[in-house]
Amino acid sequence: MNHELTVLIVEDDPHVLLGCQQALALEDIQCEGVSSAEQALARVGDNFPGIVISDIRLPGMDGLELLKRLKARDRSLPVVLITGHGDISIAVGAMRDGAYDFMEKPFSPERLVDVARRALEQRSLAREVWSLRRQLAERDSLEGRIIGRSPAMQQLRELIANVADTSANVLIEGETGTGKELVARCLHDFSRRQPQQFVALNCGGLPENLFESEIFGHEANAFTGAGKRRIGKIEHANGGTLFLDEVESMPINLQIKLLRVLQERTLERLGSNQSIDVDCRVIAATKSDLDQLGKSGQFRSDLYYRLNVVTLELPPLRERREDILQLFEYFLQQSSLRFDRTAPELDNQTLSSLMSHDWPGNVRELRNVAERFALGLPAFKKPGSSTSQGLGFSEAVEAFERTLLTDALQRSGGNLTQASQELGMAKTTLFDKVKKYGLAH
Repeated sequence: MNHELTVLIVEDDPHVLLGCQQALALEDIQCEGVSSAEQALARVGDNFPGIVISDIRLPGMDGLELLKRLKARDRSLPVVLITGHGDISIAVGAMRDGAYDFMEKPFSPERLVDVARRALEQRSLAREVWSLRRQLAERDSLEGRIIGRSPAMQQLRELIANVADTSANVLIEGETGTGKELVARCLHDFSRRQPQQFVALNCGGLPENLFESEIFGHEANAFTGAGKRRIGKIEHANGGTLFLDEVESMPINLQIKLLRVLQERTLERLGSNQSIDVDCRVIAATKSDLDQLGKSGQFRSDLYYRLNVVTLELPPLRERREDILQLFEYFLQQSSLRFDRTAPELDNQTLSSLMSHDWPGNVRELRNVAERFALGLPAFKKPGSSTSQGLGFSEAVEAFERTLLTDALQRSGGNLTQASQELGMAKTTLFDKVKKYGLAH
């Protein structure tokens, strides 16, 4: 029996209530009792983990009205009614209205236990189905895509949720490998532009002589080799989102043309004099400080101010070490499925290396390490390479300790007593460490 599930008995006769509680307790079924429907409604929340067994005749609100209100909150909640001899027809009608079953007084302890067990099994199954559906939904949720429990990642998810469904241009700043394109895709997918195109262009990956044609498009015969009309990236993103990665690499002369498009919301293909209206949201990403580049004349300041209406800063992995294990386990499971391998157990040496490594390649490097580990290869290619530029011993221990505490607090729902029992740590010690690391609880 799942001990999280419980039976709530609603009965105003204290002797009957006590007898029901004793019969269920003897069979190791968790239960509690209240004497009115009003108390039951106060006890049963939106996700009550159990079933309700209620007498029909109660002071104040009766059991039929209680059934109606409980079912309005949660259609899958099993409600069993207790009836008197003259209430059988009422109980049968109640089953048509959603009651799970009914028991006629006097009923035997065996009958009570049998009905309770069957209802609890149905409740358990329904909750498992709900949990699976929620997990599937979370795959497409922000938390399922922007992974991490560190304060920086929680704040990032809040900012994405806040600005995703707006038309504001966004500048994403972060080192290589921190997940800038993933954030850009989330901004698109959680906006009303999601049904339209998400068009990505790496500004550092194109020769300058092809860049203008690639972004603005061209007409047939606009230049040598232009045999037919080409729709540029901006026009292709019309109605959707244009993602400009490594925007600091964009040639200065094209920055001027892009700025004009952003201001006027029109463009002209190469070789054409016709203006085309465009409505696309621009999300740009950079690993450089565009403000400083602007002051040194390497990037147009007016374009910088047009792009950074909203700025999202992605922290490097070394600054959010409490997320390393969660990310590694996520990538390990993904890799194991892709390679059709059983995910190997994480040994202490690898764990220590993960927490002490400096991660110059950030999340991209961590994914690569997880893929090697999934294939049964050493996570780090060269012995000692994981710590050559990493943390000292005390810093690595603190990072590991923070991760353990964060995981325990999440599993306990922030309950310090439960977390301290799981960790085998005094509650006062845990409280001090929670304060030390600034962990929410």
